[in-house]
Amino acid sequence: MNRYPLWKNLLILGVILVGLLLAWPNLYSQDPSIEITAARGHEISEASVGEIKAALENTKVPLKGIESLEGGKLLARFGSPGEQLRGQEAIEQTLSERYRTALTQSADLPGWMRALGLKPMNLGLDLRGGIHVVIDVDLEAAIEQAIERYSGDIRGQMRENKLRYLTLNRDGERIRIEFEDTATRDAAERQLRREFSGLTLQVGDDSGVFALLASLPESEQRQIKDFALEQNITTLRNRVNALGIAEPSIARQGERRIVVQLPGAQDPGRLKEILGATATLEYRLVDTEGSLADALAGRVPVGSKLYYERDGKPILLKRRVIVTGDQITDASAGFDSQSGTPAVFVNLDGQGARRMHDVTTENVGKPMAVVFIENRTTTKMVDGEPVKTTRKVEEVISVATIREPFGRRFQTTGLESSNEAHDTALLLRSGALAAPIQIVEERTIGPSLGQDNIDQGLTSVIIGFVLVVVFMGVYYRVFGLVANAVLLLNLVLIVAVLGLLGATLTMPGIAGIVLTIGMAVDANVLIFERIREEVRVGNSPQASIAAGYEKALSSIIDANITTLIAALMLFSFGTGPVKGFAVTLAIGLVTSMFTAITCSRAAINLLFGGKRLKSLPV
Repeated sequence: MNRYPLWKNLLILGVILVGLLLAWPNLYSQDPSIEITAARGHEISEASVGEIKAALENTKVPLKGIESLEGGKLLARFGSPGEQLRGQEAIEQTLSERYRTALTQSADLPGWMRALGLKPMNLGLDLRGGIHVVIDVDLEAAIEQAIERYSGDIRGQMRENKLRYLTLNRDGERIRIEFEDTATRDAAERQLRREFSGLTLQVGDDSGVFALLASLPESEQRQIKDFALEQNITTLRNRVNALGIAEPSIARQGERRIVVQLPGAQDPGRLKEILGATATLEYRLVDTEGSLADALAGRVPVGSKLYYERDGKPILLKRRVIVTGDQITDASAGFDSQSGTPAVFVNLDGQGARRMHDVTTENVGKPMAVVFIENRTTTKMVDGEPVKTTRKVEEVISVATIREPFGRRFQTTGLESSNEAHDTALLLRSGALAAPIQIVEERTIGPSLGQDNIDQGLTSVIIGFVLVVVFMGVYYRVFGLVANAVLLLNLVLIVAVLGLLGATLTMPGIAGIVLTIGMAVDANVLIFERIREEVRVGNSPQASIAAGYEKALSSIIDANITTLIAALMLFSFGTGPVKGFAVTLAIGLVTSMFTAITCSRAAINLLFGGKRLKSLPV
């Protein structure tokens, strides 16, 4: 009686060993480190390691080690935060044109752990230090941009179909088109209904003017706002990735806000410059007939505009914009199937596809350029005070020849390398913000404060654990020691699951762990008290053990399920700290069910199962 079969004991032992292995990396210290990524137009190679080591040796900065990471990055390890900062300064002063650096922390794991893919659990902003930013997205501006875009498209449709109109202008959130007669207005209405199904059209007759009113329905406005918010999130995520910051968190908050958390980052000025930079992309035809020499002399041909490529080479482009970045739905890097050279594959929305098809049909064999436009903010020290200046940068990032008419999907060739193709795809996919943004909240948490939070959180866990251990050992004796052992196992499994799932531990998460300690031991208290009752009514020790676990099971499951439902609701509807608390609470509930019932029962079975007992040490 009270014995598990061998397979069940082996299964429990296997789970425990896997949990110990997954939790093991958290015992290693964190090295102050620098993540190094290649600047645009460059790439990480074997020679990069030598260049970085030479830069550090010249400035006498001791390097603990340097290693390659996934995604074409390097990780330089240092012995102290001071050496880390000196190392970043040395790299930026000598190699800033080739590489970008970002401060981070990395666990000093042995090679076999890294080979197995083991890693410690992620620490949140309040434990690791970093920057927390809340961004408000101007969704009304996205609606304004959509209306302006529709206005231009409608004008084009009127010209293409030779429909004469008197005026076409904005009337609040509507587009008002006036005609000379009813026949023209009706013909325009039929044409616009076919081409612009997303618009609501209304006929209006006032003062002898035949008018047509076009407006965006509520459903279309919601879709535009959602798309603008999601595109801004994608744009911000790629901009943050350009910083090389490890484990950034960028998430939607409410209807119009975005929360950006960057663990380990300590330069809010640089972050705001990158996040707040406004950018857009434009496709334009190259002016092959105009004189570039005249344009450089100041005599730019009518209908054209002078631009410069990134290498400084001048180029003359048509003023008419074919499509802009907000009409690009996707872009990816690859290789041309015929030449094998790097290429970028682009997808356009419906309106952009039609316009691109019309233009390319008329201009086969002519070159087309991609222009990247950005307002860059830089900070300079003037008389000891930081002064911000904003300049508009317009550069041609790609020029390719139109080989055949295309519309929704096409490829851009003429790129120098696969790295260049990747960067171009990144700009095309999310280089433009769909709506203006404004930083409404900003917090910077220093690494020393994060370490203080870790120490305080660890102290609270230890104190809570020790008090529970003392109480259980004194009150329930041997059974209490078993409960203490599975309670420690429960903590190990929580840490293992957090690392396995890639979840982030925060201060509220530590509070959830402390609460889990109490709830985990509560299950054993219910079981042990039930065993005591069975002994008092005269049942045998073996029967009391079996009855204690079986009869207390339903109460334990009910209590944990109701608490788990509450944790899921907190995670679903909560934000920030509430989610961190809910994650550890939910994980702790699941692991405590396993340890307090299954592991505890296995230990009790090994100690007392199948033996003749006169009494129980409970």
